[in-house]
Amino acid sequence: MRIAATADLHCGVNDRDRIRERLGSVNGEADVLVLAGDLTNFGQPAELDVLISQLLRVRIPIISVLGNHDFESGQHQELLRMLREVGIKTLDGEPYVRDGVGFAGVKGFCGGFDRHELTAFGEPEIKAFVQAGVQESLHLERALSLLQTEKRVVVLHYAPICDTITGEPKEIAPFLGNSRLSDVCDRFEATVVFHGHAHHGKPVGKTRGGVPVYNVAQPVLLQEKPGQFYRVVDI
Repeated sequence: MRIAATADLHCGVNDRDRIRERLGSVNGEADVLVLAGDLTNFGQPAELDVLISQLLRVRIPIISVLGNHDFESGQHQELLRMLREVGIKTLDGEPYVRDGVGFAGVKGFCGGFDRHELTAFGEPEIKAFVQAGVQESLHLERALSLLQTEKRVVVLHYAPICDTITGEPKEIAPFLGNSRLSDVCDRFEATVVFHGHAHHGKPVGKTRGGVPVYNVAQPVLLQEKPGQFYRVVDI
């Protein structure tokens, strides 16, 4: 299976032509299109309506997760409904199998990496913050545990490893992802992981268990190669 993966399209209400340009050639290059979150600028249905109008031109299956921008207006449930209504498989902690390949996807959350990962200690607000990240990793764990396929693709918005956020200011590293997501991917021997969110990170890394991780945020793709609006990975 050839997977074309991208993230952080940040579609606004006037971006119809930009999206058409960036996804226009994907039909002939891949078997599946993966969108790793931040589909919209402010999480507004009008923005998603513009994006969907162009995604309907894509003739290959589309699998997506939402990103933090898609939650901004508090209408994420409506966005999920709109995507699913037109046949775009949008994952939120459930498994999905396509042509014998398993997909598991969640948005993910903040929390930090490795020995700098935040723990649930102190004020209730800190504990609630950490619990949000734990809950996302549990949703991912459940989805992967239900997949019986040999190949398992993980789709996230937040980063699961520190390598692919390298280049971002160190001060914001804890807000770009967390290692709990990586631990789940290793435990269930994921085949590959895609994420976005870190616009100034690096394109490729690996989990501690050796699972390849691709940061497919559009700014990262374009910095690596001008005109590269998605990364094609063959699994």
